Amino acid sequence: MLLHAFPLSSAMWLAQREGLARVCRVITPDLRGFGGSRLGEDEPSVDLMADDVARLLDEEGIDRAVVGGLSMGGYVTMAFCRRHPDRVLGVILADTKAGADPPAARDNRERIAQAVVSGGSEVLVTEVLPALIGRTTRERRAMVFGRVKGLVQSAPPGAVAWAQRAMAARPDSFETLSGLKVPLLIIVGEEDELSPPSDAEAMAQAVPEGKVEIIPKAGHLSAVEQPEAFNTAVIRFLKAELGGAAT
Repeated sequence: MLLHAFPLSSAMWLAQREGLARVCRVITPDLRGFGGSRLGEDEPSVDLMADDVARLLDEEGIDRAVVGGLSMGGYVTMAFCRRHPDRVLGVILADTKAGADPPAARDNRERIAQAVVSGGSEVLVTEVLPALIGRTTRERRAMVFGRVKGLVQSAPPGAVAWAQRAMAARPDSFETLSGLKVPLLIIVGEEDELSPPSDAEAMAQAVPEGKVEIIPKAGHLSAVEQPEAFNTAVIRFLKAELGGAAT
């Protein structure tokens, strides 16, 4: 189960759906309000998104799964581990962080939420998009940059605002990580400026056997920017820790 980044959709996982299919079943849902999913009227919360994931597992008839997420998807993954620990076979956290937002970051999320609702996606293109992509991708991978830009521009304003407020309200998750009873893989792009390798190392230190894989020449969207390296890290983790027997 792979959970996408903000403000994208499950479309970001195309290379993972194809590349990981030979070793496991891959499910890539649209988180609440993004892609083809309904936003609803609930108050913003990463816990609600985690419960949505649990319901999807129920619908698919799956008791336990390896659950992973990138960026916002990582926040939801940690909430899932907190709320549904008995359903987790293993955890993959990519380009994300366990700490809660400091006040300045929460204020900035609210500013962007209001700007998107009132003025559309322009603020996402000018302020959010540049930080999603690493330096190498910006300079050498125009097609990847264009694909990410298209996904950002198609994000529904209501979902963007809801997700920003959900992420702003999320709790610190270091205690959740320290209580994990399943294998953990942490992946981070070498050029990630939003959730840099130092955040990945901090998460790994909270877990006795946490493993960190640094993806060269990738920024915050390591799975999109360097999909082959990302997939290789995931497959190695599944085979080593779970014998490839992931759902």
